[in-house]
Amino acid sequence: MAHSTDTEGSSVKQGFAAGGSIAAGVVLFVIGVLSILEGISAVASDDLLIVNVNDYLYKFNTTGWGWTHIIIGGLVVIAAVGLMAGTTWGRAAAIVLAAASIVANFLWLPYYPAWSLLIIALDVFVIWAVATWKPSNA
Repeated sequence: MAHSTDTEGSSVKQGFAAGGSIAAGVVLFVIGVLSILEGISAVASDDLLIVNVNDYLYKFNTTGWGWTHIIIGGLVVIAAVGLMAGTTWGRAAAIVLAAASIVANFLWLPYYPAWSLLIIALDVFVIWAVATWKPSNA
């Protein structure tokens, strides 16, 4: 009778995590580009977002939110390139910036709830994939 060992289970998990990390680099890159575009649209036209957020504690004007998304998006694109290149700094930056993106999109929830939840879910995937992958050269 054949028994699976921890090494077999671990190698399968690492296979998924390695594939997930490659996908995470691409997803992170797309998140960064979309965040930049989202920021540009918010900066370009304050009346583009017609949402009533009068009593929201973290209320900024849309120009402020736009610049926040542009800056985080630009940093996320740089981290994605580092992640896809397989650098250690890229892995660390990907986790930190995906976490920052989660916070920014949580605060952006009243403006675009569905979009924010989608980006938060993708950021959680990126963090999981990068954090669980142990490259063979590490």
